[in-house]
Amino acid sequence: MSNIRVLSDQLANQIAAGEVVERPASVAKELVENAIDAGARRITIEVEAGGRRLLRVADDGCGMTRDDAVLAFERHATSKIKSAEDLAAIATLGFRGEALASIASVARVELVTKTDDDAAATRVLIEGGRMRDVKDAAHPNGTTITMRDLFFNVPARRKFLRSEATESFHLTNLVTHYALAHPEIAFTLTNNGRETLRATPATDLRERAYQIFGAEFLENLLEVSGGQEQIARVRGYVSAPRERRTSRDAQYLFINGRYVRDRLIGRALSDGYRAILPHGVFPVALLFLEIPLEEVDVNVHPAKTEVRFRRAAAVADAVREAVRGALASAGYARAIEAVYETVSPRAHDGALSAEEQHNDEGSPFDSRGDAPQLRVVENAEASSASSSEKSNISDITREIVPPTRQGSIEFGFTPPEDKEPFPEAWKPSTSSKGNTARGLDAIMRNAQPVSPEAERDALSAGTVVPFERESTGKSEPVVNQEQQASQPVYLASALPPLVSAANLVREVPLEAISSNIRPLGQLEESFIIATDDEGLLLIDQHVAHERILFDKYRRLESSRSAESQNLLLPETFDLTPAQVAAFDVVSEELETYGFGLMRLSGRTVAIKAVPADLPAGEARNMLAEVLETVDAEKRGAVRATLRDDIAASLACRAAIKINTPLAAEKMRWLIDRLLLTSSPTTCPHGRPVILRLTIRDIEKGFHRS
Repeated sequence: MSNIRVLSDQLANQIAAGEVVERPASVAKELVENAIDAGARRITIEVEAGGRRLLRVADDGCGMTRDDAVLAFERHATSKIKSAEDLAAIATLGFRGEALASIASVARVELVTKTDDDAAATRVLIEGGRMRDVKDAAHPNGTTITMRDLFFNVPARRKFLRSEATESFHLTNLVTHYALAHPEIAFTLTNNGRETLRATPATDLRERAYQIFGAEFLENLLEVSGGQEQIARVRGYVSAPRERRTSRDAQYLFINGRYVRDRLIGRALSDGYRAILPHGVFPVALLFLEIPLEEVDVNVHPAKTEVRFRRAAAVADAVREAVRGALASAGYARAIEAVYETVSPRAHDGALSAEEQHNDEGSPFDSRGDAPQLRVVENAEASSASSSEKSNISDITREIVPPTRQGSIEFGFTPPEDKEPFPEAWKPSTSSKGNTARGLDAIMRNAQPVSPEAERDALSAGTVVPFERESTGKSEPVVNQEQQASQPVYLASALPPLVSAANLVREVPLEAISSNIRPLGQLEESFIIATDDEGLLLIDQHVAHERILFDKYRRLESSRSAESQNLLLPETFDLTPAQVAAFDVVSEELETYGFGLMRLSGRTVAIKAVPADLPAGEARNMLAEVLETVDAEKRGAVRATLRDDIAASLACRAAIKINTPLAAEKMRWLIDRLLLTSSPTTCPHGRPVILRLTIRDIEKGFHRS
């Protein structure tokens, strides 16, 4: 007897539904995409019980004839593609022909549709994959699909649906995405009879963003426009660095109008904010990529939320450069950046071979320890500067020159006795900061004098960047070649590397915590340096205070005695549609911790009071963070988990920040209180609070043991 059999169409559709229909929002996605493909100008979505009881999508698109309405529920029936060649250039949102068949196999579905040419509409009723009825009906031009009782015939799938609040959040988030992607279409979302989102037709993305997020949201957005037409055109908006999130929930990414979840674009977006945003926080983004259809494959996932790029690295570069350009235009990043290149002494023509490039992006030295050369190029053309441009390098460097320092003290080395230090009239530009200054300081600490002949050779190879004289009202080089022949120039040579103690520093286990901790001072005004009987301790002042406050808030929860400070004037702001669903769940818990909140009309919320420890200016950011970062899957979880999430977010906002000077008494207070907490060695988010370098490890590092 054969063990292989052909599955029935109904069972095959239910299996396909497992890939296409994950939750009610998956159904809404397929139906909304079909409405957009049908040319709808108005789309209405109605939801009850998070979509599991009712989900209805109505549009005013082209509609279907009776034959098409019946055929649409057959598996792999579609009007979007006709041949295999069409798969190479898919311009529509839907194309697989699986959605309606899969949805109808696990729900009770009613389709009512009408075209301009039909005298009457067609009504099709399907239940659990079986067609029950087809007849005429009254309906305006367009299509309305109603889905009831999702997974009624697959109870194993139904029990895996989340709470109503969680499913409503996903539905609202989905509609928000497509409302942003298509500002020309009117969207209305109604949840349990209450209108959650209404967006009238808008002229552009900025107007649509105003409709959904409010005016204040737009104030913190920077316009993005860049890329290349052959690879990817990038447009949209990103947030200024002050507007940040602790998750990627506020990043809306689209490719050719299709909502996607793509790690490549997300990483490229974060790379654009490198050295601008700290690790662990993310910008807000509304990014739209227009990519040639043959350059992107959307046929890699049944739900069509993942794509594959033909030239992935080029797409990532386009996103990163466009974002960086927007930040530079707003003054948050340098339009011209200083980059290091290692030049071989033999390369007198200034050209670099592949072997002479430095092998570490963050290091100014290559594997041979050659002296680096500072080359200044425009940010957008950093990777394509030609040798002809190097002849004009002095013009480019008039605004950015090496931030070296005057005299033997500032350079960090002592010139030989028979040599004069740099003339006092030589003064470097102060416009270059950060890594450039630190890198050159490190280079110059071991600089060596060279002869005038070697200096001229170095100049001809482009290895010395001219300084400028003190401002005299004219912009001119300090010296000519004759003057340089009579003045010594100190070229940098590589320092031997210091022995790192990174492998010796370790986290402190709870049982190894001593009560005899003595603070010594601060490092970078961010870490407390202390000692105990075992050796040296480094304490992160922010996460230490965060642990103290977290334990305090968890104790206050049981006593219900949280202290509040009333605001002189209540602060109001508009929630996003997705935040509204979260607010209804967490508002009661927020009041437990000292917030005074009032829901006004529409999506507007007023903050009347805030916890006593929280600066008033942080109240709004704190509330937005809670609504964004309390994981969507936990909104239906037990109250204890939700309270922990809120307490952790509140503690993080109210805790002492890095780069904050602390008096000795304050450091002593932090350490004493930290030792009384439930977990002195970790913060509420799981990061270490204390690191230790033991005396034994120190002795081992100095070869004393």
